[in-house]
Amino acid sequence: MIVVTGATGNVGRPLVQALAAAGEQVTAVSRRPADATLPDGVRHHRADLADAESLRTALDGADALFLLLSGELLTGGESPAALVDVARSAGVRQVVLLSSQILGTRPVPPSHARLGAFEQAVRESGLDWTILRPSGFHSNAFAWAEPVRTGGTVPAPFGDVALPTVDPADLAAVAAVVLRGDGHHGRTYVLTGPAPVSPREQAAALGEATGAPLAFVELSREAARAHLLAFMPEHVADGTLDILGAPTDAERQVSPDVERLLGRPAGTFADWARRNAAAFHRTSPAE
Repeated sequence: MIVVTGATGNVGRPLVQALAAAGEQVTAVSRRPADATLPDGVRHHRADLADAESLRTALDGADALFLLLSGELLTGGESPAALVDVARSAGVRQVVLLSSQILGTRPVPPSHARLGAFEQAVRESGLDWTILRPSGFHSNAFAWAEPVRTGGTVPAPFGDVALPTVDPADLAAVAAVVLRGDGHHGRTYVLTGPAPVSPREQAAALGEATGAPLAFVELSREAARAHLLAFMPEHVADGTLDILGAPTDAERQVSPDVERLLGRPAGTFADWARRNAAAFHRTSPAE
């Protein structure tokens, strides 16, 4: 059995679907109640990874664990070692951790220190482990959905700084390959999209996908920071802006790992935008 944490999110949901479609026995773990979109035969377990013991029942009989950490867990809560200990004591033999490309491209910033501790705990667990290090997600563009729908604008800083963001669906597909296949123990994969894309180019792609040109509004770093502080701590906001505004050469590079693992090119941001266009459709004043 494979246990998938973060099972209702942009990566966890398609991963559960892929594993179930392949005939795997799956337990989907989330903090929210189960919903009707879970595939038939998938068991749901409600747990909060900030409390490692809440996961123990879900791990009963499990062979593998996909570990996706919530933002709250990355800023505090349960220790990485405690979470890994629960998995090991439950009989889990394999763990796949969704981490971040940043841990391999620069000195670990404060915003990613907890994630670095989880990587270390997984490596030292004695289990078969694989670490997935994605770049930024295409789906981060959902943050623009409201200004696009209500005003036809895409507000973002660093408009012409391009990074090879990755499709969460590709991350799920890679995770399914790793969880079901051999030869991945002790490996760390860097997962990016097929080409760097800037916020201004993303805005153009969203406009094409929705059939209505959008205006790109370049924010200052200060304005962007004020927006981020509404939902993340200061050190996380500052670290995020450092990466978006001054990426390293390694963070700008396209990794071949998605294509190598899936046997096809990674999906482009334009592909993702077309698939998710409904979330960005403009509303009329009467609506």
